[in-house]
Parts: sequence; C-alpha cells; structure tokens
Amino acid sequence: MMKTSKFAALAILTALAIQPAFAEDKSAALVNGVSIPQARIDLRVKAAEAQGQPDSPDLRKAIRDDMINLEVMAQEANKLGLDKNSDVVQQVELAKQSVLVGAFVQDYARKHPISEDQLQQEYNKLKTKLGDKEFNARHILVETEAEAKDIIAQLGKKGKFDKLAAEKSKDAGSAERGGSLGWAVPGNFVPPFANALLNLKKGDYTKEAVQSQFGWHVIKLDDVRDLKVPPFEELKPQLQQRLQQQSIQKAISELRATAKIE
Repeated sequence: MMKTSKFAALAILTALAIQPAFAEDKSAALVNGVSIPQARIDLRVKAAEAQGQPDSPDLRKAIRDDMINLEVMAQEANKLGLDKNSDVVQQVELAKQSVLVGAFVQDYARKHPISEDQLQQEYNKLKTKLGDKEFNARHILVETEAEAKDIIAQLGKKGKFDKLAAEKSKDAGSAERGGSLGWAVPGNFVPPFANALLNLKKGDYTKEAVQSQFGWHVIKLDDVRDLKVPPFEELKPQLQQRLQQQSIQKAISELRATAKIE
C-alpha cells in the first residue's frame, strides 16, 4: 500500500506567498471622513499581480471601488454594533493572527534562506530514495493470512490474478483495476510491501503472504523499467519549497518547546 504524508502545509504555503508592502501614507479615498490608505490599494494590486493580473488603471479603479464598498459596509456594521458580537470579535482576532503569522513566516524565510548546497543534498537524497527502477505491480489485500494463502493456492492452480483481486481484495481502489497499483518506486510503499516487491521477478507473484499494517497482501510484478529522475534544475523549486516548509516547521517546534503552555 502507498504511504500518505500528513502535514498541514497549506497555511505555510499561503503565508510564504504573502509579500509585505510599504507605501507612503496617503489617502486613496475618503468615506464619511474615514481614509482608505493608498498603501491598502497597493497591497491589493500586488496580490492581483501575484495571481497573474497586470497592473493597470482599470484594475486600480476596480480595487478602489471594492475598497470603498468594504468601507461603507464596515462602517454600517459598526453602527449596528456587530463589531461587539462575540463571534465577530473572535474572527477579527483570528484574521489579525493570520496576518501576523504570515509576516513571521515571510520574515523567517528571508532570514533563513535555503542554500544551493542544501538543495543539492536534498536532490541527491531524493535520487537515492527513488533508486533507478520503477515497478508496475498488482496486489490483493485481505484481512487474514489464511485468506492470502488460499489466494496463493488458487493462483498456483492457474487462477487469474486480476479476477481474484476484483473478487476478494479489500483495497477497493485497485480491486476495480484488477489489483493494479500502476507505476511506482518502492519508496512509495510501506517497507514489507516494498521488500517483497524488490524480490520478485517480472511476471511473478509472492508465494508467501506479505503482512503490513493494512492487512495481508499477495503481490504480483507486471513489469519493471528504468526510472528517469528529472534534472536538478527542474526539481529545484519543489525542493526549495519542501526545505523551507521543514525549516519553518522546525522553528514552530522550537517556539512551542520554549513556550509556557498550560
């Protein structure tokens, strides 16, 4: 079975995209005497540019109009006392916290850049992990060793692997494809599965049941081919992102370790 990685990267990736904006403190509009700073418009323009929209007078006008709409609605919400609503107060605090976290992440990334040597080392580790071959495998996953042994016995009597997978495998995703897991490197599988796969010859299946945390497997190797790992420069952006995430996660762990949490 393939391993799944568990990490909360979305907030970090979003924060990494935040770019601080500094501008002269001048007004872009006055709404009932309340100023909308030009810096706020510039920040929205920068965010739009990050999404691929070119800076233009039309874009700036649309953003200014939107900011005016937000201001008149916010003023009305305050008149209605909604700013005192407990849920609103908490949401405002959460929004403020998110902005501060984004600023922290951006500042940390700037002060702790990932070096070229670190990226090259990560690339070499990745190549070692992937190896030089990838495998097209099938499996049948069942609850008990006895079930797995029975399937192996049926295969020994000319039973069809794909038919047995469709009938008996509890891995529904692969069962409907005759047990096929597609092309993958051994590192994508849990160790007992990977080890068994590496010991198979093309066209062969495991003669002993293979146990993992998911249950008992019968594994068949359909084909093997050379693995072409993309060059360093092609993978560099992903490696940069991964190492930056790891660096920030380490910083978070260190902050938690020194924090007084009750």
